[in-house]
Amino acid sequence: MTAPSRIGKPQNYQTAQQNIVYSGPEVSVTGKALWYIESHLGEELSLDTIACAVGVSRFHLSRAFAVSIGCSLAGYVRARRLSQAALLLAGGAPEILAVAVDSGYSSHEAFTRAFRQYFGPPEQLRAQAHLKQIALQEPLRMDKTVTTTLASPHIEKRDAMLIFGLSEHYGQSKAGIPSQWSRFVPHLGHIFGQICSVSYGVISNYDESGACDYLCGVAVKEFPAQPSELTRLRIPPQTYAVFEQRDHISATAEAWKAIWEHGLADAGFQAADGPALERYGEEFDGRTGLGGYDLWVPIKSCLIKSVM
Repeated sequence: MTAPSRIGKPQNYQTAQQNIVYSGPEVSVTGKALWYIESHLGEELSLDTIACAVGVSRFHLSRAFAVSIGCSLAGYVRARRLSQAALLLAGGAPEILAVAVDSGYSSHEAFTRAFRQYFGPPEQLRAQAHLKQIALQEPLRMDKTVTTTLASPHIEKRDAMLIFGLSEHYGQSKAGIPSQWSRFVPHLGHIFGQICSVSYGVISNYDESGACDYLCGVAVKEFPAQPSELTRLRIPPQTYAVFEQRDHISATAEAWKAIWEHGLADAGFQAADGPALERYGEEFDGRTGLGGYDLWVPIKSCLIKSVM
């Protein structure tokens, strides 16, 4: 079976060393972040602060945490702090303002609004003096090892790409993507200006909660006017770390998780904030889900040096 055909010629690079707090590929990015959060729950815990401590970009950490935990990092920190506050209040803490300040809130009002969304009025919880039927956010821990095996990525630089296809917005669940592809497949080979037979799944506009836009489409020379229900997306010039996959297509979610949790950091790259790509070449068989595909992650080119 031949290797996937590629648009443009790959270029080889070597990576610059990074200064990171932790070392060792056996601990995932999210595992490091969870440890740091529990160890510094009473301190400033912004996304930037945690990303710096873990040794990845804020974009990288946001993606890794959302795909592994299923919620935003900020949401998890808030739930952990409010759960600690609930324990104090149920235990009879005399000053709600003191609990609010210890939980990272600057005022009684701001704390009460946030606390009410999770557990009801703080005064009520203190008065009832128990936590029955209260679902606290317990500290989470990740296994040290990540089971998905990734081959070392190669690097490709690409000029701007024009992708034309069917776009949908997803929350934390991406279960609708296979049916999205089934709706798009009839358009393949019938789009004006389509470049070769390669298809792309483009993940963009990713937020900290794990929501994103997913576009299944093809590269075109210029955007056609029809079909009108399809979406236009211009991807700017970008450098990518390319992870080749040979597993069944159903393993894609686990492969992405492994990339964000350890694959990118193990390779010495930092993620850039931009669309990530799933590339399906001529070898991929949409009927069986076999044949292989590539996962392209945008990276910061300033950390890459040309091989001399």
